[in-house]
Amino acid sequence: MESNRRTVLLAGMAATAQLLSPQSLRAAEPEVGDNGLHVQDWFVESFLDLQEDLTVAADNGRHFAVLWEQRGCPYCRELHSVNLVRTEIVSYLRENFELLQLDLWGSRAVTDFDGEELEERALARKWQINFTPTVVFFPSDPQAVAGRAGRASEVARMPGYFKPFHFVSMFEFVRSGQYQEQSFQRYLQEKLEQLKAEGKSTDDW
Repeated sequence: MESNRRTVLLAGMAATAQLLSPQSLRAAEPEVGDNGLHVQDWFVESFLDLQEDLTVAADNGRHFAVLWEQRGCPYCRELHSVNLVRTEIVSYLRENFELLQLDLWGSRAVTDFDGEELEERALARKWQINFTPTVVFFPSDPQAVAGRAGRASEVARMPGYFKPFHFVSMFEFVRSGQYQEQSFQRYLQEKLEQLKAEGKSTDDW
């Protein structure tokens, strides 16, 4: 078990180092859509049936996550202007995740995993979304969430803005399945200790 965890940790560190290299940066002002939310052309286009979205993600070999944002949110802008301008981060997310953006105050109808249809703002209350941006991650097996509300089904949550190192580490944590073995705090601490032992720093990340 310990050997497996170390292998996962080292793989995550190697991926992070590549993802967060200075060469991955590109300057761009994040585009804003008509609803006031920042736009990424690779976000999931959806009929907003979450069970269907997760099933499609699983069929594509990816994890499914929901990103909550709101108009005028400075930390949402930070997410898009700092984290999501790093091309390798975007490539990693696109390869391993399908990310659906929802509006904390939106009025679109969304069908939760338990079949209840709610406006986005009502779903946000149901899921107890208190900060933006917030990313909510779900298990890769559609049967694990079928008939259950999203709040009861999530496997990890990123509440608020995380800087690039912590941000990509959370996605690695979910993708590797380490959420089944330990807390994110423990995973992150082990990763930081390993970096320190190798004389590396996260200052530039």
